[in-house]
Amino acid sequence: MSLNIQLNNGNMAYPVRNKPKDAAQSYSSPVVSSGVYLLIGQDIAAKEAQLKKIKQEFLPPELQDFNLDTLYSKEITLKDIQERFLSLPLKSANRIIVIKDVNALDEKSRDYILAFSKKPHKQLVLVLDFDQYDYQDEFIRGLALQATLLRFKETVNPDTFVLNRQIELRKTDFALRLLNQLLKNGEAPERILGGLRYAWEKQDVHSLSARKKLKLLLSCDLEIKTGRLKPAFALEKLVINLCSFA
Repeated sequence: MSLNIQLNNGNMAYPVRNKPKDAAQSYSSPVVSSGVYLLIGQDIAAKEAQLKKIKQEFLPPELQDFNLDTLYSKEITLKDIQERFLSLPLKSANRIIVIKDVNALDEKSRDYILAFSKKPHKQLVLVLDFDQYDYQDEFIRGLALQATLLRFKETVNPDTFVLNRQIELRKTDFALRLLNQLLKNGEAPERILGGLRYAWEKQDVHSLSARKKLKLLLSCDLEIKTGRLKPAFALEKLVINLCSFA
């Protein structure tokens, strides 16, 4: 059995070789691309099914109790992680360490794991379980360069930075859905406008594109304040206009 997985972009990930016919031999020397897997998303059932495949790939059932550790980020320290990483396999070529809720790890633990991912131990298979992929999180981005990344269904927590990102990508439908969710969550229109402006001001405010964005934003703000348009309609108009030339 191999872990041939179709990713979101349509490509296939091949983290291990197909097992040889001799099952005993397959557990003695499986080959991995990095030794580190990122399971990202909130579909618990799908993630557990994938984790089961990884366990079956690297450990026979009778040895899993001795060579499999499941750690929870909120309950462990850097010292706990280091001790588990240094433990040797028992009657097996491999050990598996699963760390749950990795988003909650402290900074020192993150730095240690990121360094490990660049030079993983040959006998250790590390599985990191994240709830969400945060494209602004340098820790996740750094791991993604070294590890096998497996994405599962996840719920996006909308904010103006995510909204601005979708506008930059010209994803009008998704941007409008995010805007609608922000308003449903009680986000004030002026805060949405302020968040967008802040995101743009971190970029090149002197560019023609930035000046056009600010002009549209000021126009939207005026339409809301004068009552010419309802706030939701004015913001929807703004998002559509921004996506047309972002």
